[in-house]
Amino acid sequence: MDIARMAAEQRQWFAQGHTLEGKVRRQALEGLRNAIRREEGAIFDALRKDLNKAPMESYMSEVSMVLHELRHALAHLNRWTRPRRVGAPLSQFPAEGTVLPEPYGVALIMSPWNYPFLLSLQPLIGAVAAGNCVVLKPSAYAPATAEVLARLVGEVFDRRHVTVVTGGRQENQALLEEKFDYIFFTGSPSVGREVMAKAARNLTPVTLELGGKSPCIVDSTAHIPLAARRIAFGKFLNAGQTCVAPDYLLVHKAVKEPLAAALEKAVEEFFGPDPLENPDYPRIINEKHYNRLLGLLEGEKVRFGGQAREGRIAPTLLDAVSPQAPVMGEEIFGPILPMLEFERLEEAIDFVRQRPKPLALYLFTRDRRAEKQVLSRVPFGGGCVNDTVIHLACPGLPFGGVGESGMGSYHGKATFDTFSHYKGVLRRGLHPDVSLRYHPYTPGKMKLLRRFLK
Repeated sequence: MDIARMAAEQRQWFAQGHTLEGKVRRQALEGLRNAIRREEGAIFDALRKDLNKAPMESYMSEVSMVLHELRHALAHLNRWTRPRRVGAPLSQFPAEGTVLPEPYGVALIMSPWNYPFLLSLQPLIGAVAAGNCVVLKPSAYAPATAEVLARLVGEVFDRRHVTVVTGGRQENQALLEEKFDYIFFTGSPSVGREVMAKAARNLTPVTLELGGKSPCIVDSTAHIPLAARRIAFGKFLNAGQTCVAPDYLLVHKAVKEPLAAALEKAVEEFFGPDPLENPDYPRIINEKHYNRLLGLLEGEKVRFGGQAREGRIAPTLLDAVSPQAPVMGEEIFGPILPMLEFERLEEAIDFVRQRPKPLALYLFTRDRRAEKQVLSRVPFGGGCVNDTVIHLACPGLPFGGVGESGMGSYHGKATFDTFSHYKGVLRRGLHPDVSLRYHPYTPGKMKLLRRFLK
């Protein structure tokens, strides 16, 4: 594919105003919704090929969330695109202010492999709703899903409106050499830095959805059986290959043993006595990541799990983990859960605060004072109290990182806002035209000005 030519065609298409009418945006989103429903079986098959996701997991964590995002955008599109009036100060009388949402232009969306369908189309929906043209670059690590996305998008959109570029590193580099009006990247912090450096050359605004080590704090008041089920769900969904999965546990000493036992019970209930024999248990995306995860297990005390074969690793709980261990030095992005203990909540708060700001944080407690203390003192992108990961399914909550876990946010209206520039316009009346602001400046004018503008 001639990427330079493709980008030029999209810039021309946008400049001609084809994406500006609300009717065009609505028709595009409705077409995308209909195509997803029609291609649901093919989407499930692709996710099975790429990650061994069961149809139910694919629907729950990818397809249904995209459809929900589409419903939300279609329901609110007219309100989002409507100019908003704001008051003008008395000194500007007669005048009225208007805030006009306008698309940036041609946006580049680079999506990851772990949720290749969801994390490609969720930002795309907001970009299209805002009136942009889009180049979508799915990950080469999920080729079957990328192929489905290319076919699906090609059926719905004119290629000058939205197009999919498949391929690997070469295509990524070629895209980043082009000038886009906005770049939306989801992936690792290391690649995020490269994307930001490339964008800086053209002063292109970016949203970076990265990752990090998301803590899960369990205090002494937590409902342990329920906490265990919800932690196991969030951690071992997609075999732990989730950017907001609990990366490590901080457990109060008094409930550590009951929680470990309850987690083991929950894992057996979910996946059976041997998860590696469960046909619906996802696999690690490739051999490189599989070997990296095996390396993180070396020398650690395994409480349960740890079995590995043929690209899959059983849900694993690690005990007596040192804060300096390799498994605590990087985002795990796999089905390995280190467990550390604390005696005072202040210790857990300090532990998290001394590390890079995480993308997510989870707190299990029945103590409202503890909840207030954690939420007010610990910076993080987003999270849950008494659950894990499901804050992603709420379009009213903006989702995004802070610090090393990312910048910018999306989901629901936040996605529309991300891909929109809000243009402020003041409309003045012709009369009266007060001469106070004009030269010559006199002491009398200064006195009146102070009185008028105080």
